[in-house]
Amino acid sequence: MHQLTLAEIARGLADKKFSSEELTKVLLARIAQLDPQLNSFISLTEDLALQQAKAADARRANGESGALLGAPIAHKDLFCTQGIRTSCGSKMLDNFKAPYDATVVAKLAAAGAVTLGKTNMDEFAMGSANESSYYGPVKNPWNLEHVPGGSSGGSAAAVAARLLPAATGTDTGGSIRQPAALTNLTGLKPTYGRVSRWGMIAYASSLDQGGPLARTAEDCAILLQGMAGFDPQDSTSIDEPVPDYSAGLNASLQGLRIGVPKEYFSAGLDPRIADLIMASVEELKKLGAVIKEISLPNMQHAIPAYYVIAPAEASSNLSRFDGVRFGYRCEDPKNLEDLYKRSRGEGFGPEVQRRIMVGAYALSAGYYDAYYLKAQKIRRLIKNDFMAAFNEVDIILGPTTPNPAWKLGAKNSDPVAAYLEDVYTITANLAGLPGLSMPAGFVDGLPVGVQLLAPYFQEGRLLNVAHQYQLNTDWHTRTPTGF
Repeated sequence: MHQLTLAEIARGLADKKFSSEELTKVLLARIAQLDPQLNSFISLTEDLALQQAKAADARRANGESGALLGAPIAHKDLFCTQGIRTSCGSKMLDNFKAPYDATVVAKLAAAGAVTLGKTNMDEFAMGSANESSYYGPVKNPWNLEHVPGGSSGGSAAAVAARLLPAATGTDTGGSIRQPAALTNLTGLKPTYGRVSRWGMIAYASSLDQGGPLARTAEDCAILLQGMAGFDPQDSTSIDEPVPDYSAGLNASLQGLRIGVPKEYFSAGLDPRIADLIMASVEELKKLGAVIKEISLPNMQHAIPAYYVIAPAEASSNLSRFDGVRFGYRCEDPKNLEDLYKRSRGEGFGPEVQRRIMVGAYALSAGYYDAYYLKAQKIRRLIKNDFMAAFNEVDIILGPTTPNPAWKLGAKNSDPVAAYLEDVYTITANLAGLPGLSMPAGFVDGLPVGVQLLAPYFQEGRLLNVAHQYQLNTDWHTRTPTGF
């Protein structure tokens, strides 16, 4: 049962081959057996899962149907879940039980999805390797000595190891797409505003977006269908109709114009990954796509702009964690200043402290114009590059990451080296565009992803291209040894 995709589970439940309760028990036992190797979960919710599974079986017995009804999933541990620890991978929130459900959690629960637990993540979603978590690093099931990517590495590792068929993640600068690439999954970052951010603990509010992680584009379409939609509680949510993503998966790619930016193939890209990306281009050409070289001239400025904007927003968002209202509080503070300093100093890890400091500096008097305002202007130039490119092409294709997964600890002494792994993904967040990573092959036994970007609200087009590619390749079906 653990090898079944979401789509296969939906068919199996509809045909009464097994019940949601049976499937949930199998997967909970598998998590208990295998997750100690991976550390992909922070909290397991066995009682809730069995309760939801029984309710889903009862709904099916009463004639209800639905692709997510009775399907087991997990949530990245920054989606608030009522009465359950929502830690954000941080000591700061280790004792925090959310008093309400995030909109994404509520929508998926209403659709009948079964929550198996909360997955491990980089602390406050800050990281590219899932090594900054208070609960320890997550390990890549393809090689336990390597990182799974971050910050949604717990969700990615759990799905890649077949502990469950799909999970939610969030993407601020590539945190769904990058771990998807490093663990051989399909991961989708929707258009900014497509999925509600209400109840999703913020890192950088103008960049964060929730989305699905699964093994196939078909499964991502199913999960996104349950997550997407307007939410009046979220001021950044966009009131745009949600199409039937599954219905568009089988459209022909004949005549589809795919742009390949020349800037993607620079000295920083592993040449073996470049070869796999071009092989995927050839595969899409066979399906009728037309390939065109394009240019994104301001891409070189993306990392400096991102690492001003994101820490600036983070320093503002994380100011609420002060040891007074909720979360970690230091022992025996001498006065209010000591309470603030020690609660934050002891509650936040080094990477979070580093980004708060960078962000506070960029927003400080005398530096706001020089750094933050300049970065926002570059952001607009990057968006303009994409708008110009999408006048010529329908989809932009390139590598998701410049390198395969690196060894645990290899970049801990040089944070900037880890930041550079986001070079291909952050532009989509700066521009608010939808992006998808899908499996494209292996380098030294480690997975590699190809990234697709599309105009606003064209998630269906991304899923269609990925699905057609997956019908004609088998990279996404490979399973890590031992899982």
